[in-house]
Amino acid sequence: MDRQFPEGAVAVFGGSGGIGKGVALQFARAGTDVAIFYRSKEHVAQAAAEEIRALGRKASIHQADARSYEEIEAAFGGAVEAHGRVHSIVWGAGPIVAQVNIADWTLEQFRASMEIEAFGFYYAARIAIPHFRAKGGGSFVHLGSAGHDWWPHLDGLSVAPKACNESLVKGIAKEEGVHEIRANSILVGVIDAGQFKVGQEEGYFDENWEREVKKMLPIKRWGKAEDIGKAAVFLASNDANYVTGQTLSVAGGFGV
Repeated sequence: MDRQFPEGAVAVFGGSGGIGKGVALQFARAGTDVAIFYRSKEHVAQAAAEEIRALGRKASIHQADARSYEEIEAAFGGAVEAHGRVHSIVWGAGPIVAQVNIADWTLEQFRASMEIEAFGFYYAARIAIPHFRAKGGGSFVHLGSAGHDWWPHLDGLSVAPKACNESLVKGIAKEEGVHEIRANSILVGVIDAGQFKVGQEEGYFDENWEREVKKMLPIKRWGKAEDIGKAAVFLASNDANYVTGQTLSVAGGFGV
């Protein structure tokens, strides 16, 4: 039978976040089991797992701080034990960041962004690559930023570490393709979930901000978490078996 995915599960890092949860559910709808990785929101991760099980797929949750290599290693081992194989990693872990100019970043803010997103992604890749090699292949899908195409005012703490990961994605694709390991990136635009919802609540994504951003969008609306999920499903699936080292912008045309 032709399957979209190998046996096993996709590992969704940041699966308890607004976008991450939507991505995890989309993979379940596409017919694969899901391992949800979270740092602190266990109740959200558990609720997402229950929704996945209701769709008829197996789900597990795994706690790990992205800044700890040891915690990611242990959690990844737990996912392999639960599912037998992890066939794909979706990296969507990241902090809620302040909207400030580069010159006003604190050293602690920059360090936290880099440690969680860039170091964390590298840790996950370093841990997963031997597993992927041993199992005949695998896929990385990195959730990056549409700011990679056009620098967004004040959002650098999100964009900068993801830019590092864009380079890692291309390096993984080039070095590991011989092992049937692929790596691609989704450039995420304004999605009506996650940090955008937090920004609305805190008032810095106000009506004026929304109006000005929409002026730059050919498609005059925000995206949904499922839009990112569908793109991630494609890139991780057999439908994209000859796609690697690429970026796919899911941002309503931002940067065009």
